[in-house]
Amino acid sequence: MFLNIQPTSEVAVTKSSIATKAIFLICGLGISSWAIMVPFAKDRLSLNDGDLGLMLLLLAAGAVSMMPITGVLISRYGSRIIILISATVVAITLPLLLLMDTIVSMGLILFIFGSAIGTVDVAMNAHGVQVQNIIGKPIMSSLHGLFSVGGLLGSLGLGFLIKLGLSPVVATVAISAMLLLIVGTQYRSLLTAPCEKEISDKFHFEKKSDDKPRARLQWLKGSVIYLGLMAFAVFLSEGAMLDWSAVFLKENRGVNLAFAGIGYAAFSVAMATMRLLGDNIVARLNSKKVVVYGSLTAATGLFIAVLTPWLFSALFGFILLGIGAANIVPVFFSEAGRLKNVSSTAAIAAISTFGYSGQLAGPATLGFIAHHTSLPVALGFTGFLLFAVGVSYWFRRTTDN
Repeated sequence: MFLNIQPTSEVAVTKSSIATKAIFLICGLGISSWAIMVPFAKDRLSLNDGDLGLMLLLLAAGAVSMMPITGVLISRYGSRIIILISATVVAITLPLLLLMDTIVSMGLILFIFGSAIGTVDVAMNAHGVQVQNIIGKPIMSSLHGLFSVGGLLGSLGLGFLIKLGLSPVVATVAISAMLLLIVGTQYRSLLTAPCEKEISDKFHFEKKSDDKPRARLQWLKGSVIYLGLMAFAVFLSEGAMLDWSAVFLKENRGVNLAFAGIGYAAFSVAMATMRLLGDNIVARLNSKKVVVYGSLTAATGLFIAVLTPWLFSALFGFILLGIGAANIVPVFFSEAGRLKNVSSTAAIAAISTFGYSGQLAGPATLGFIAHHTSLPVALGFTGFLLFAVGVSYWFRRTTDN
């Protein structure tokens, strides 16, 4: 269910939609550009793997710590100004990550960079939900699809600039300039705080007029915790592919190290493609079917990957995982914007925190399981969690059946 709210002109709504897509794109560009910079930072600071892991935890800590706070800031100031500030901080700190020459300064900048990424992530999802409520049809899947496209462009684009002969610092400054240009040109097209309040007030009036006053600790609502735990499981599968797919193909399927990344590439392309197509899929089916069928498809893909001995079947399984998991999280964010007795910004902040905790901390849990059993068993456990998401969502009453 969506509300066809019209607080602004059709032209303004179209501009807001385009601007929101641009913000999702630059967020993907920013985080993927850092991924390419990690080896340079490691060599410059002479870090071992353990030190690098602790350093990366600072980025995760910055992101997760800011997500709950961002919900409060959006409620007070609106998402537009939060997006502007946080996206600007992302762009400014990105080249600094290649200039810091001490572990302390690098850790500080990483924490700030992670905080900005976490902030813009919550703010852009909150803004996307508001635009979706205006338009009256699903758009969250395509927004997340553009985030995935930004991730692919960032990883390829920065490498391409370095291949052209630019130094890593100059190449990164070029990416940062692009981020600043995009956010600077699109900022004014984002919804203003009064407009967002108008949408929120009308939405609450039409859908929540008979509800009791909202509790102060909205994160403790059962509906929020449920969606958060489901997001944790789905994000965990993405983290598992990022951190463990190459290891799995190398050690369990005999793939040469130089080509071990093919598994994550197959997964990423499948996910990006399905997210770009996802809005039409959600509109033709419904949110419940997308989550249930998607979770079962994703689980089946992981089971195929770990239970069959062939490389081709493993890649096919990773593709199924990308296809199935692609549109689940966008549905969760959409549902968060329609929960009773809970503000959309608080719910989105909670789900983001749960989800990114799964993506960042979950793979470490899989490593513990793999250490005591095997990596196929750990990935199979991830498949079981996805299966549980599908089954539990099938029996759950949602706002969009």
